[in-house]
Amino acid sequence: MAANKVILQIRNLKKSFSGKNGEVLAVNDVSFDVYDNEFLVLLGPGQCGKTVMLNMIAGLIEPDEGEIILNGKPVRGHDPKIGMVLQRTALMPWKTVMSNVEIGPKWRGVGKAERQAYCQKFIDLVGLTGFEKSFPAQLSGGMKQRVGIARAYANDPEILIMDEPFGALDAQTRYAMEEEVARIWDQQKRTVIFVTNNIEEACFLGDRIILFSNRPATIKEIYPNEMARPRDMISEEFMKLRTSISDNTDLAIDTL
Repeated sequence: MAANKVILQIRNLKKSFSGKNGEVLAVNDVSFDVYDNEFLVLLGPGQCGKTVMLNMIAGLIEPDEGEIILNGKPVRGHDPKIGMVLQRTALMPWKTVMSNVEIGPKWRGVGKAERQAYCQKFIDLVGLTGFEKSFPAQLSGGMKQRVGIARAYANDPEILIMDEPFGALDAQTRYAMEEEVARIWDQQKRTVIFVTNNIEEACFLGDRIILFSNRPATIKEIYPNEMARPRDMISEEFMKLRTSISDNTDLAIDTL
């Protein structure tokens, strides 16, 4: 990974919020680099501040201190070069799969024939060929997440943020979606920042894993993951990495 260029720099991020009992520090002096085409996983217990950090990177909230630098330029507010896939996909229920995926290109003024041909590539990529005219209510949870991923890719971001996208799915669907995301990333290389509280998910997907503490979020350890893909969750190498991270985690980390 060291051979790749740094695309995003996170420098000394700090964020607190006003609570019933005074100021609550969510993120405290966090710094790390993100490399071009890297699959970076941010791993930490629930409510530790990971999502707050992602929202700062995405420009949805302002940090109290620190800076975010994309391709050498400070990020100020939302940057269209940074896309997001959330746990709740927020699909428009009155729009078909195609209509949901093509929202970004449509807003950019791309003509109908061109944008639908462009978006069809991503619908095919996520395995939803034949469902272009289906509505979200007709789709399973995993299929809805596929639509969200296709929509994010169709916006052509340089960095794709995925905030616990499979947290609401059942275990079998979650494993299937992890394999799908790994396959999609391998075919359509993109810089991905993926947040999870699941150690196996982190080890299965990440090129690097940044382990965070309980709130306020601070970096406990950074683990390089050089296992060949596709990865075997019962291999000795996988179990060794999993155990190393598990031994260093706070209690709220998911080890299912």
